[in-house]
Amino acid sequence: MTDLQSRPVRGGPAGGRVGDSPIRPDGTPKVQGRFAFSSDLHAEGMLWGRTLRSPHPHARITGLDVGPALAIAGVACVVTAADVPGAATYGLISADQPVFAGDLVRYVGEPVAAVAADHPDTARQALDAIAVSYEPLPPLTDPEAAPGAEPIHPDGNVIRRIEMVHGDPSVRGDVVVEGEYEVGMQDQAFLGPESGLAVPDGEGGVDLWVATQWLHEDRDQVAACLGLPPERVRLHLGGVGGAFGGREDVSMQVHACLLALAAGRPVKMSYLRDESFLGHVHRHPARMRYRHHATWQGDLVRVDAEIVLDGGAYASSSSAVVANAARFACGPYRVPHALIDAVCVRTNNPPCGAMRGFGAVQVCFAHESQMDRLAARLGIDPVELRLRNALGPGDVLPTGQAITGTAPVAECIRAAAAHPLPPPAGDGLLERPGGAGRTDDPGRTRRGVGFAVGYKNLLYSEGFDDTSEARVRLEDGVATVACAVAEVGQGFVTIATQIARTLLGCDAVVLEPPDTLSVGSAGSSSASRQTWMSGGAVERACRLVADQVRSALARRLDVAPEALSLTDDGRLVGPGIHVGVAEAAGARVFEASAVHRHRPTTPLDERGQGTPDVSFVFAAHRAVVDVDPDLGLVRVVQIATGQDVGRVLHPAQVTGQIEGGIAQGVGLAVMEEIVVDDGLVRNPSFTDYLIPTVADAPDVLATCIEQPEPDAPFGAKGVGEPPTISSTAAVAAAIRAATGVDVTRVPVRPWDLV
Repeated sequence: MTDLQSRPVRGGPAGGRVGDSPIRPDGTPKVQGRFAFSSDLHAEGMLWGRTLRSPHPHARITGLDVGPALAIAGVACVVTAADVPGAATYGLISADQPVFAGDLVRYVGEPVAAVAADHPDTARQALDAIAVSYEPLPPLTDPEAAPGAEPIHPDGNVIRRIEMVHGDPSVRGDVVVEGEYEVGMQDQAFLGPESGLAVPDGEGGVDLWVATQWLHEDRDQVAACLGLPPERVRLHLGGVGGAFGGREDVSMQVHACLLALAAGRPVKMSYLRDESFLGHVHRHPARMRYRHHATWQGDLVRVDAEIVLDGGAYASSSSAVVANAARFACGPYRVPHALIDAVCVRTNNPPCGAMRGFGAVQVCFAHESQMDRLAARLGIDPVELRLRNALGPGDVLPTGQAITGTAPVAECIRAAAAHPLPPPAGDGLLERPGGAGRTDDPGRTRRGVGFAVGYKNLLYSEGFDDTSEARVRLEDGVATVACAVAEVGQGFVTIATQIARTLLGCDAVVLEPPDTLSVGSAGSSSASRQTWMSGGAVERACRLVADQVRSALARRLDVAPEALSLTDDGRLVGPGIHVGVAEAAGARVFEASAVHRHRPTTPLDERGQGTPDVSFVFAAHRAVVDVDPDLGLVRVVQIATGQDVGRVLHPAQVTGQIEGGIAQGVGLAVMEEIVVDDGLVRNPSFTDYLIPTVADAPDVLATCIEQPEPDAPFGAKGVGEPPTISSTAAVAAAIRAATGVDVTRVPVRPWDLV
């Protein structure tokens, strides 16, 4: 077997401690094309798997004949709903999604069968040969009609509704502004489509190498569907080509394992791009109605919001997404009174789930549009209005929870506003709206500046027992770290080694390949949680190892262990002693495992009140755009940001996360949308689903606000999501300023401006 990402990863050059920017160990092979992504997996004698998917958004299956497919030479097996030996359904939070549709299909792309053959072309021929008879049913595609419509699922059409009542919602302000807003369906658009390799062990179990965000959760769902105990299903992380939430849910995992066990041979599955658009969840489209009350001086008094999220056919993580939308619906401002009604519903549209920002992106566009409306009504500068109402430590949120950690909202706003504005547009090839097409009229182009602020929670919330486990072994000056974190580009491969070097005073660190065999769950690479949770687990394990070394050294020196202390740079110091932990350990082996938990949280009650969150992260964005109003063309010239980071552990990676997140926010603002027409996806390709390229990327000016979070390892907060949350709203605000058009929908389309 080859190319299974099974080799340990070296932790980069010496000197890469907390606060440094060591080179990513996977960076050079990725740039050189030597990195094995999950689509590069190969095993001797492997078959190719493909999935047959429904062409209808809603239909009854009246006939299914796989015989013609099995008659094709080279086809090893075909599996359907009747061949699932365990649980017939799976799901990230609730198991509501069938492995294969048995009687009904509920969205275009729903799996109906899967085949394994000796060649990809043979597998495709086999899909075409399967005879499926459908009785089309009327699709439910309007999310606002879903609560009162005939149920399309046994669990009903309403996935979750949250009614949040804070303060006295009958209070009125001197000034009231209202607005209705819409956010389209965005795709994670990772460059590496879903792929994996399932290898049967010959004893009824299976190994699966796969690109995912949570190995242990995938294992548990796959094992349940296979009717196997979890230990018989072993998952290994394949090289991940991007994620952004789209790999939190199971996609091809169960299908590949079923085929491998049925055929008794390894089976590789790798989606094509159009299948990837159907095979994973997307960002929830949203429709939102807002009403803001304020005093004449500009103090927010009350916020009312009605939020409808389209969850598509199955629940995925929608219950958590709508909870985020409700909790952050008012923005990072002091709001003494609030009435929020947020609902997520099932429709026959494509399923939606986790994507970077996770519910906060949608409501940020709405609440920041409202702040601009309010500023215009009051004649107050939009930045000053935000500063006047900015949250701070100790303030109470609409959930009733008080902020106990850092909350540098005003600092983020001032930092974003302080960056220099760009010079006027020149006449360079890509300096005008329309780019190289040179279609705009420079004399008609208008420039606008817009501002937005956003926030969301870090870590898992609402009572979830969020944990991560790590194991650290120190031997002959080498620290070996085991932690089942899915490295999806966030940089844990450097953070883990930086922590070990810092606390153990060693240069050589090895990070073991992530799997479900050698260590317990690290949780998902989502919710901006891995630096805090898994970094915290590595930190705890390192400190336990250091304490073992301290005790051993104290015995050798015949002193009390308390006479020696551990410094922040991994050294043991005491009377006449100043030695690195690794040096003091010598050739002896020291090993420890640790589980990290954050402080308890509580679910929201029937009034949307509680203590659902651990910590919060904030960011402000200022966007500068040039617009040709005649053609509706937009060029995002610059994004300036101030972002709350707690403490910077790896400066280069923080910069990369900020720049990448802003690119996705710009995409949602002006170009990225999955077009769904009566349940049909009309643009499942990178030809028609547009994402920003390097030619579209604006200049990014970033200031990191470092106020260490008291409970976080090394004081660091996650940095991956905030750049996306408010950059979209800032671009929309800048377009409004440039054109005078009341932009109430993103992405902004050319015809919205002309």
